[in-house]
Amino acid sequence: MSIITISRGTFSGGEMLADRVAERLGYQCLSREMTLEAAAKEYGVPGADLTATMDHRPSFWHRAVGQSRAYLTFVRAVLCEQAQGGKVVYHGHLGHLLLPGISHVIAVRVIADLDLRLTAAQQKQNLAREAALAYIEKVDQERREWVRFLFGVDWDDPQLYDLVLKWSRMSLETACETVAHLTERPEFQPTAASLKAMQDLTLQSRVSAALLKDARTREAELTVAADDGTVTVTGAPPPGVAEAVPVVVNQLPGVKAVHLTVKEVSPRRTD
Repeated sequence: MSIITISRGTFSGGEMLADRVAERLGYQCLSREMTLEAAAKEYGVPGADLTATMDHRPSFWHRAVGQSRAYLTFVRAVLCEQAQGGKVVYHGHLGHLLLPGISHVIAVRVIADLDLRLTAAQQKQNLAREAALAYIEKVDQERREWVRFLFGVDWDDPQLYDLVLKWSRMSLETACETVAHLTERPEFQPTAASLKAMQDLTLQSRVSAALLKDARTREAELTVAADDGTVTVTGAPPPGVAEAVPVVVNQLPGVKAVHLTVKEVSPRRTD
């Protein structure tokens, strides 16, 4: 049971395709907005703040305090939970990058000619053509910058995707059947290795998010790895934090053992 992620530019028809594919396959359809809402509720982040942070280009202060990466961790944790059993179509601009190393994820990119996007923007938001063009260009640029900042890749790079669909070349039905066909191919079937990778990523994300949510550990710079229920947390936590780490982690489902590796911090040179 594959997981389908559809990356969509503003007014590019990705939501329409996701709805049709989910209906065709009997999959659950999840939007980026639904996942953000669930993350805000689960981790106590104001919904407007989370949405704004994930929508707009990272500012200097976001880079400084790491707020954007914390919010991304919350979103990844929720998406992993939502996609655990497969049979999910997720549409947004980061889905395939939020689920790295999972071979039964099918990464789809939908693109549309500018005229089609402008027409959709004008109809849905009642914008003049010039305003619609400015809006589309602004949102696309901000998304490119976000993906580059968070993942170090170019959102438009076709090599990031298994399939790129262009509306001017095919109908909705053709696009839907093309995506559905990939779910039947052996390359995108779950394997023991890909299911384990999904379980490990889910647990790693769950633990990372919990450590960022808990007041005792949120300020520490910690790296989390998970392997078949064994969680390894690495970092240089300040006094008092190291003791809190296993307490936070052991409360989470799926954790079998916790190992904390404390790195030595080199003294700062003053000469």
